[in-house]
Amino acid sequence: MSPLTLAYLALVSALASGIVALGADRYPGLLRYGSSILLGACGLLAIVAGGWALLDETPHLDQLALGLPWLQWHLRLDVLSGFFFSVVGLLVLAVSFYAPGYLQDYTHAKIRELAALGFFTGLFILGMLLVLLADDAFVFMIAWELMSVSSYFLVAYQHQHAANRRAAFLYLLMAHVGGLAILLGFGVIAGFGNGFTFEAMRAANLSVTWASIAFALVFFGFGMKAGMVPVHAWLPEAHPVAPSHISALMSGVMLKVAIYGFIRFTFDLLGNIQWQWGLTVLVIGAASTLLGVLYALMQHDLKRLLAYHSVENIGIILMGIGLSMIFISAGRPELGALGLIAALYHSLNHALFKGLLFLGAGAVLHATHEHDLNNMGGLIKRLPQTAMFFLIGCLAISGLPPLNGFVSEWLTFQAALQAPSLDSGVLRSLIPIAAALLALSAALAAACFVKVYGVAFLGTARSRKVAHAREVDVGMRAGMGLLAVLCVVFGIFPSVVIGAIDAIPNMLLGIKPPSATAHGWLWLTPISPKIASYSAPLVFAGVALFAFISYVVLRARPVKFRRGYPWDCGFGALNARMQYTATAFSMPIRRIFSPVWDAIEQIEETHNVTQPQRTETIRHHLQVQDKSWSRLYEPIGRLVLAAARRVGRIQTGSIHTYLAYSFFTLILLLWVVT
Repeated sequence: MSPLTLAYLALVSALASGIVALGADRYPGLLRYGSSILLGACGLLAIVAGGWALLDETPHLDQLALGLPWLQWHLRLDVLSGFFFSVVGLLVLAVSFYAPGYLQDYTHAKIRELAALGFFTGLFILGMLLVLLADDAFVFMIAWELMSVSSYFLVAYQHQHAANRRAAFLYLLMAHVGGLAILLGFGVIAGFGNGFTFEAMRAANLSVTWASIAFALVFFGFGMKAGMVPVHAWLPEAHPVAPSHISALMSGVMLKVAIYGFIRFTFDLLGNIQWQWGLTVLVIGAASTLLGVLYALMQHDLKRLLAYHSVENIGIILMGIGLSMIFISAGRPELGALGLIAALYHSLNHALFKGLLFLGAGAVLHATHEHDLNNMGGLIKRLPQTAMFFLIGCLAISGLPPLNGFVSEWLTFQAALQAPSLDSGVLRSLIPIAAALLALSAALAAACFVKVYGVAFLGTARSRKVAHAREVDVGMRAGMGLLAVLCVVFGIFPSVVIGAIDAIPNMLLGIKPPSATAHGWLWLTPISPKIASYSAPLVFAGVALFAFISYVVLRARPVKFRRGYPWDCGFGALNARMQYTATAFSMPIRRIFSPVWDAIEQIEETHNVTQPQRTETIRHHLQVQDKSWSRLYEPIGRLVLAAARRVGRIQTGSIHTYLAYSFFTLILLLWVVT
């Protein structure tokens, strides 16, 4: 038995879950129970296999006689792939608890594509895990396409809606454009390495020019899949329309598979990192972080808002990777290791809290059938446990201690604060600016989730469906509870997790940061105890002690409360319309950052016919659009359509013309060949 054997069993379990689900149209229980149990087994096996490989620190290699006779499949499970293997496994395990209860709505609605949902979910997870095991470009691209195509069918699952079909097409188009760029990047390095295996690519001797071309191709390809700005447009379109547990997998772990591919290619295969590459990654990461959270603040569709926050968090991960690349190129690999660890830890943390938030959004949708925050309110009374789990996710993604999101962002700040050690004055100036943008983004993220939680869960219900919502079943709560507990645990004991992650920079950079956990599990000292230290257990103990003392004091001296109606400003009894809406909450930020969006705001007043001075009704219309659509995608779309119309002119409908095309093409080919 080895970690690779367990990884194979995880692949078999994922495939078996899809095959079992093929009978779900006739027997829905096969999807809700049989397929979900196999997904749970897949998640557990992936966690154990990845954790074993991470702690063992020994690469496990294998070759399978699949595919073309002269091109075997090369597979490898090492510390880097093992880490991401465990990340995928954690979320798959949570989804296996969550899915049976969530799919009840689909069963009751008599949706006859349950088999397709289960089958492509199994293939989607199989593709992600196989990408992590690939040790040659051939297997990598097969697994990458399997992941992309199967997830396309999941995005297009509810294809009866035109918006869903449009989102799925956009996702598939951008996935294949990115996949083509990745294939070309592999082609560049394989041409110099004389082979498609990763081992041959590591031995390739590229000039700086060709290495930069390969880097640009893979950064574009993997960045498009990860959702970085400005090639992020598919993400807020595709994630909201997929079933919620699929959205959790796509946002939580599929984006991390793209991050894995970028790290594998850049740090492991390409090597000889240039500071210009790192600066590019840092700048785009900072832009993604700030613009992602600003776009999210303007949304009132809950799942679309969470999708834009994925853009923000991918930006934070890219900032850590960019800092790592800059320090490595400057001859400071110990600081480069810190930036890489910050990026890896945030990849894990984002998978946990974003998976939790998407599952929580699915629970709200399941109970209320509402996407719009402006139609929610008062859900803390109707869904108390879901509200508690969702609150933990909100605190974690906002980067508040002692939860896990704070630790990885703090590590990113610590890496950025080492900029004075660089010789380049330009880099010493730009890195603090990027760190300031990260701090601003963290504050805006906190404001955004104050809006989300306050509008959705506090106050009173704004619609009848919300007022009669009921708590979701125990399986859905178990899936959310597992991720909520992990957000707390990985926030309280970060030094234990980072102690295991240290093996990754040791493999990629040949250096293992000695000081991060030098003072044991209680203190985290990424540089040295004299510069900065953080004790999450002590922070958690302080918070718990304060809460306990407050509880004891209140019990010892009970306070008498007098219940009464809130102040109504003299306008009569309060109602749901008097509450803040999501749009009103974000209005000041929209005014301040107005150049970021294309916003169209209209106010329509209807006056009384007999008394023109008297206003009968007021309607407010606000449309906020991502500027990338009008500045990037729409011009490209117009160019493509114009080119298609020009090319279409050769379709004359005349057989004589087509024979002439064939004749002159044959003459040209004969001339070229000879």
